[in-house]
Order: sequence, then C-alpha cells, then structure tokens
Amino acid sequence: MSYSEKMLAALSNGQLETAKKHFAWALRKDDDDTLFSLAEELYGLGFLKQSARTYQKLLKKYPNEDDLKTGLADIAIDEGDTDLALDYLHQVKPDSPAYVQALLVEADLYQTQELFEVSEQKLLEAYRIDSDEPIVEFALAEFYFLIRNYNKAINFYLDLIKKGQLEISKVNLVERIGVSYAEAGRFEQAVGYLEQIKPAKLTPDSQFELGFTYLQLDEPRKAIDVFKKLQEQDSQYASVYPYLAEAQEKLHQLDHALLTLQEGLAVDQYNEQLYLRTARLALKLDAQDLAEKYLREGLSIDPDNLTTVLELSNLLVQQERYQDNVNLLDQYLQSNEFDPQFYWNLAVSDDHLDHFKEARDNYLAAYPFFEHNVDFLKPAIYFFREAGMLTETVAALRNYLAIEPDDGEMVAMLEDYEDQGY
Repeated sequence: MSYSEKMLAALSNGQLETAKKHFAWALRKDDDDTLFSLAEELYGLGFLKQSARTYQKLLKKYPNEDDLKTGLADIAIDEGDTDLALDYLHQVKPDSPAYVQALLVEADLYQTQELFEVSEQKLLEAYRIDSDEPIVEFALAEFYFLIRNYNKAINFYLDLIKKGQLEISKVNLVERIGVSYAEAGRFEQAVGYLEQIKPAKLTPDSQFELGFTYLQLDEPRKAIDVFKKLQEQDSQYASVYPYLAEAQEKLHQLDHALLTLQEGLAVDQYNEQLYLRTARLALKLDAQDLAEKYLREGLSIDPDNLTTVLELSNLLVQQERYQDNVNLLDQYLQSNEFDPQFYWNLAVSDDHLDHFKEARDNYLAAYPFFEHNVDFLKPAIYFFREAGMLTETVAALRNYLAIEPDDGEMVAMLEDYEDQGY
C-alpha cells in the first residue's frame, strides 16, 4: 500500500492526524503517477491545499507539464485567486495537448465572474479545436443551460445522447434535456424524456419539471401525483406548492388548493406572491376575512406591491368599507405610487363618504384611463350629472353609448341634453 493510499484510507476513517503524517511521507516516497492520482483525489474530496502542494511538487520536477498547471488553476479558482489562476492558464500555449482543458478551466473562471460572453468565447474555441471530445460538448451544453439559453443547450445534449453519452460527471443527460425542453416551453418533447427516467432516479428539480410539464399539457391529475410525491420527499421544496395548488384548482378542488397554499406559506413565509395567490383563492371560496388577512400579510412583506394593494382596495370597496379604502390608498397617492384603478376606487369611496371635491378630482383623474369602460362610465355619468358638470356628463354619455347603444335610460338622457343644445 502506497503512502497516498494510506492517507486516503485514513481520511475516509476520519483520522486526520494520521492522514497528515501519511501525506508528508507520500510527498517524499511515492512515485509521480501515484502523486498525480493523489492530487486529483484530494481535489475531488475538497482538500485543496494538500492537492495544490502535490501538484506544485510535481510541477517543480516537470515544469512543462501543462496538465499540472490546469489542475493548479482549478484550485486557484475555487480559492478565489483569479490572478493566480490566469497566470497558470496563460502559461498553457495553443500547441499544448492541455490547451483545450485550459480553455475549459478559463471558461469556468469567467463564469464565476459572470463574464458570460468571454466564457462562451473560450468554450467555442475549445469546441472548434476538438468538437469530438464529449467533455467539451458537455461544457457548452452546461454553459447554455446555466445562462438559460435552453434551445442551444438542447442541441448539444441531444448530440451527446445520440453518441451514446447518457451521463457525464454524474449529470444525467436525459434529465438535463428533459428539463431544458420544459424550460424552453417545448412540453411534448420534455415529457418524452422526463418520463424515461426511473422515479427513484428523478432529482427534486426534474420531478418538479415533470409535474410542471404535465400541468402545461393540461394533465392536472398526473401533475398532482408527481407534485405530491415531491412534497412527501422534500416538504421544503417551496416551488411545488403554488403549482400543486394550480393543478388542484383545475380539478375544482378549491379547498385542497387553499390548504396547499397555506402549507406553502409555512415553508416560504416571505413570498408576497404566495400571499396574493392564497388571498385570491380565499376570495373564490368567499372567505373574505381570510383573504384580507393574507393580503395584509403580503403587504407587510412588500408594501410597494401595487397588485396586492389593488386587490385589498377592491375588497374594501366591495365590502363598502369606504373610509378604510381611502386610508389605504391615500398613502400611495401621496408617494406617487399608484395604479389608475386607485383613482376609480377612491372616487367611489369619496362619493359614498360625501367628500364631493375629492370624489370629483378622482373621477376626473380616472376618466382618461377608463373612458371606454362601461362599468366606470355609468357611475361617473350619475356623479357628473348630480355635480352639475354638464360637459363631462355629455362626453361620458357619448362614450358610454358608443359601447352600449341599446341602454334606453342613457339614450334618453343624452337626447335630453342634446335638445338643450349640449
């Protein structure tokens, strides 16, 4: 047994002091091939300093061995030493057998810095040099998968699968291409690949993608089966809850959907969109108090979410809680954060509260946004008429009748004004 083997055995047994001693002897006594294998093993186990020491010892003996430089560059990247990594990589020249590997390592470095265009250039250069090398094609596929360019990723994964490569670096390529098809919105192709993977082999992400794909293909029962299994295996997988609820809602299982969303909130309690979805489902079940609770909790997390503000405002108007609505919306108008619907809701509320000036101002502010909306125009017409705003009344009547020409009451009102010369 070599000292390298003894060191690795000690590490597997958690005997760190013993491993340290064997490592010192390995550097002195083991042959070069054994040390090179040790450096790779140590890197894989995360012992970066010991791996670097081994590579450096070998590099002193073989200064022109570029594989050692790419190994050291990998370690430097993991340790965040960009300059050292580039120094090693730039020593590898284009005529070196290790040049393609150096390009892959350099691409990885630029990815960590989010310099994706430069990373892509390095990968494409490696592909031009050696397009038949699976690891190069795999690196390109993974790069495009990372930056969410799924259609390009699919081309490379598909080519690798056609060449008989089903797994590289412990990555299941069938799963990858299935997820890529799903993310690209090509659900028929996605399900064909994802269904090939045995349930025991499905990762949580691929399980989610399979359920999501079934949902997009309007197969909610299958989606529920997959999502439920994922939920049982990993109850903290937050993304599953809104989509499981959506599938249940498609089957009109509203009570189950509400419970699912509530379970999701227990997992993802800072997701304001989840509060909004839960509130909307509560409203479908006519649980207005519960809906208000979730809307207000969502606003406590993100007070600037105007969609949630508007949902709450609509609920308060529906419940005829006009002063509560004014109190809610005033703070947003004062900060110039508003949706045009705010003016409409305030106009209705102020009108019922006999706040004439405020109602007038808000109806006029809302009018340009809703001048072709009959639900807005009819109450606006009544308000303008009662306020003596004849010009505005006639304009609103004409807009209304252009949409609803058979409304006898409005026709008679307009004719009366036109007889008066308006």
